[in-house]
Amino acid sequence: MIAEATLSPEVLSQYEAVIGLEVHCQLLTQSKIFASDTNAFGAEPNTNISVITLGHPGTLPKLNRKAVDYAVRMGLACGSTITRHNVFARKNYFYPDLPKGYQLSQDKGPICVGGGILVKAKDPVTGQSYQTTIQIHHIHLEEDAGKSIHDGDQWATQLDYNRAGTPLIEMVTDPCIRTADEAGQYLTEVRRLVRYLDICDGNMEEGSLRCDVNVSIRPKGATHLGTKVEVKNLNSIRNVMRAVDSEFLRQVELTESGGRITQETRTFDAATGLSYAMREKETMNDYRYFPDPDLTPVVISDAWLADIQAQMPILPAELYLKFTSVYGLPEYDAALLTDAKELAEYYEAVCATTSNYKAVSNWIMGPVKGQLNEKTLRERQFPVSAERLAALINMVDGGVVSQTAAQQVFALMIDQPDATPEAIAKANGLVQNRNTDALQTLVEEVLAAWPDKVEQYRKGKKNLLGLFVGEVMKKSKGSADPKLVNELLAKIL
Repeated sequence: MIAEATLSPEVLSQYEAVIGLEVHCQLLTQSKIFASDTNAFGAEPNTNISVITLGHPGTLPKLNRKAVDYAVRMGLACGSTITRHNVFARKNYFYPDLPKGYQLSQDKGPICVGGGILVKAKDPVTGQSYQTTIQIHHIHLEEDAGKSIHDGDQWATQLDYNRAGTPLIEMVTDPCIRTADEAGQYLTEVRRLVRYLDICDGNMEEGSLRCDVNVSIRPKGATHLGTKVEVKNLNSIRNVMRAVDSEFLRQVELTESGGRITQETRTFDAATGLSYAMREKETMNDYRYFPDPDLTPVVISDAWLADIQAQMPILPAELYLKFTSVYGLPEYDAALLTDAKELAEYYEAVCATTSNYKAVSNWIMGPVKGQLNEKTLRERQFPVSAERLAALINMVDGGVVSQTAAQQVFALMIDQPDATPEAIAKANGLVQNRNTDALQTLVEEVLAAWPDKVEQYRKGKKNLLGLFVGEVMKKSKGSADPKLVNELLAKIL
């Protein structure tokens, strides 16, 4: 298990962590990577299987072309070099959730090589923000294993092979990450990218995005790499960061006490924050890789690569620049709106029929986002259509309804999906009142009710104007034109 943080900050400051991440992304193909079985989460155990998935004698795999497309998409997004001649190998190991006794993967020739992802992180000591590029060593294609279930039966391990053969890309970074925050920010960016590319849903709770962490330590200033330890069973970005910090502490304390760090695989218990040794880490020779004799090499032609490039969507960094330059949004707004592809698309759809781009941002970051959860966002189930929200914003800009009344109209629009905002405003008496005579009567009533405040205002307490405006708005039930109310108040006072 991990050690408690008993070391002084002075001792800890003498060491640095060296971290590498292995991120597995399940690809959103309709079928598996080497078989026609359905690739879907949540089915009854052992229903999305076939003789190919189960490795029956005499069966032959066939590569899913869409899985190759998706892997190349990720490589292009990361600035990787695309390998044109691809060979699959057998990675041999024996475990109950691997029905064939080997995993089809890529060994010496991964489909994407190099590249990197820019992240924003914070220095753990100073708290200062900085940018750094996390270098990617490679991205390779492989098939997933099945799932072992240890708590379904008191006496036996249960096996569900639905996941076996699901297409994966594994993204392996260089050992260039130094802090838990860098690791967390990198994983956040990976999840955002795969969602923008529509190649993976990024749901860590369902296991479609999984992360293993390799951690070693060394004295600050040293250039050699220490003995690395792999930590598995990390099902959230927060737990990845917790595992990095706890493993760093464990290794420093072990080193300081004269112990020896063993190259091993450990599992992380999120409930306790402790890690436990599972087994000594395998080496490449343990897997006895050799080229799979049943799969022919895959050659990505110029035409195939050009077709994938032509279908690449606009990526978050490019959208961020567009939102700040074309739409003139502040950096904060642009960062929030481009955090999810669905939000960015919704924002642009609203802007297609209104020119008040900042108002659109305010509405989405406020009332709209308040109505969304992860599921409704992923399924693009926005509470109000882009066209209706744009119409409401145009009504505010045109003085038809006040900003306060617009909030009420928006709430009613959620429950009345077929009604226009104009119809809702009229039906509920929320159309802005610009009748000067009627509003002057309300103003005079308010001032008559607050004679002491009027006297204070006339003696120089000008901030009381807000009180009078608020009272007039209450009396009009939000329908008064605030600008006209201010003018009438100023004139009478």
